[in-house]
Amino acid sequence: MPELAVADLRARYELAGLPEAPVVVFAHSLGADLSMWDAQAEALAARFRVLRYDIRGHGATAATPGPHTIARLGEDVVRLLDALGVARAGYCGLSIGGLIGMWLGAHSADRLERLVLANTGARIGTHEGWNARIESVRQGGMGAVASAVIEGWFTASFRERSPGVVARVRARLEATPVEGYVGGCTAIRDADLSADLAAIRAPTLVIAGAHDPATPPALGRFVADAIPRARYVELEAAHLSNLEAAEEFTAAVSSFMGGARGD
Repeated sequence: MPELAVADLRARYELAGLPEAPVVVFAHSLGADLSMWDAQAEALAARFRVLRYDIRGHGATAATPGPHTIARLGEDVVRLLDALGVARAGYCGLSIGGLIGMWLGAHSADRLERLVLANTGARIGTHEGWNARIESVRQGGMGAVASAVIEGWFTASFRERSPGVVARVRARLEATPVEGYVGGCTAIRDADLSADLAAIRAPTLVIAGAHDPATPPALGRFVADAIPRARYVELEAAHLSNLEAAEEFTAAVSSFMGGARGD
């Protein structure tokens, strides 16, 4: 896959689909990479130009010295769009990707057509919780947190019926560089975008997982209630709802991104 120089790093990305179609950007969760969106990219490529990328310190995008912030990660998206000559795009982000989307909606509104915020919240977790996770990873590597993370990402029933999917996701999680993961943890730890939500004017869809322990539905409903005219959808899934409820997730995003302006 190609790479582009984006500010102080080289970012891996994939741009696929109809050359003249509207662009939709997908941003993955903490501890994942752009392959998380395989099902959505394949389905949406028939109607859109799909842009996926690895956030800082994940996949093939190198880690850079911290501290990372959501603003810094949002600026990466703007610079990637600039480098590819994309003036405006739809955006779909999950978890940390959703926080990045909120920042973009409030601070780079001119670049967004539509916004999907999935399995996320304006404030996720606690300082103490994120510091404990950072310490665990620094001391024991990614394997120290992998089992607990996977349990939060998928329901027990999905883990039982789809072990291949779970194994692939776990392998990507464990391959995430420690410094990249820590950078993402600090960005989430220090972020509270509650005050930014009312400034978002792009048509917005909020997706939550009914069984998500990391970003429970209450966080999604708070975001949807705070963004003017935002829609809210709840799926039968845990944190990675785009994988556990892939068909429903993809249909919701495709329908929303294809809506008429002003819908």
